[in-house]
Amino acid sequence: MSEPSPTPPRRRGRVLRICAALLVLSGVAAYLVVQYVTGGGAARGCKVVSATDERTSYEFTPEQAGNAATIAAVGTGRGMPLRAVTIALATALQESGLRNIQHGDRDSLGLFQQRPSQGWGSEDQIMDPAYASGIFYAHLARVPDYTELPLTVAAQKVQRSGFPEAYAKHESDATLLATALTGYSAATLTCDGRSMRATGAEAGPDAVRTALVRDFGRDALQETGAEVGGTTVPSPSPSPSVTATARGRTVTVPVPQGNTTDASGRDERERGWQLAQWAVANSSALRISRVTYAGQEWTASNGGGNWHPAPGAGTAGSESSPTSVRIVTGP
Repeated sequence: MSEPSPTPPRRRGRVLRICAALLVLSGVAAYLVVQYVTGGGAARGCKVVSATDERTSYEFTPEQAGNAATIAAVGTGRGMPLRAVTIALATALQESGLRNIQHGDRDSLGLFQQRPSQGWGSEDQIMDPAYASGIFYAHLARVPDYTELPLTVAAQKVQRSGFPEAYAKHESDATLLATALTGYSAATLTCDGRSMRATGAEAGPDAVRTALVRDFGRDALQETGAEVGGTTVPSPSPSPSVTATARGRTVTVPVPQGNTTDASGRDERERGWQLAQWAVANSSALRISRVTYAGQEWTASNGGGNWHPAPGAGTAGSESSPTSVRIVTGP
């Protein structure tokens, strides 16, 4: 029996090239899958633009926007200054990319990669963005003169990371996000709302009210009562009012009046803009279709969902009062 002839060199070279091409394609596919899952290559959906230079911006996903809004809301609800919110956002950008991830180094979890074994809380607590933000601020507040420290030093005193210089690279983005999400910069955060119907999260006025209280706390919101379906509800633990309209169900959130500044150093208008932009950041998860405040309106749109003058702004009976933020869900 004759021995089989060896594979001709030309054919062997073609097989090797095909195998190499398949390996490259597999690598590209794997990369795209990872980027999609983590949000790195997904359609961004949300954007913050500098109030002083439109060329400076930061684009991120609805998930990242909602988490960033929670971090900012918990901070101002605790009376933490803008610098503290900037430090917290830079830390979360470095640790998790503003994603509430269920894995990390050893037993690290969540937005800030906090470890249950190191006394940060239970796994369930750490995976709650509001809790994780609150415990971060609690530790930051114990750092002497943290507002005067370089951002990376202040963050490291809380995190004790193996890469202490890593936080500094996120300072400019964190500053941009913090000024928008605390209300210092008005109408600078937009989301397109394209994922509104794709999300499986709870939606509607009740979900909006629950999320507001979760992030800001009842004391921070300072509501005085609620009206649901035309019936006044006694409110030892007050919540925003809800009314039904032809365009959907509206949650009206009063903006605290009568104080020049709050515990975070912001005035009434800045507090209102924080609430308004918090709603936009959460528009996908809560299926919010319209937000109105201080003569400006945001509407969910596949084309971008930008802020624009509200219909009838400046006229008697207008919905664009600076004393409340109107959040429409649905229709």
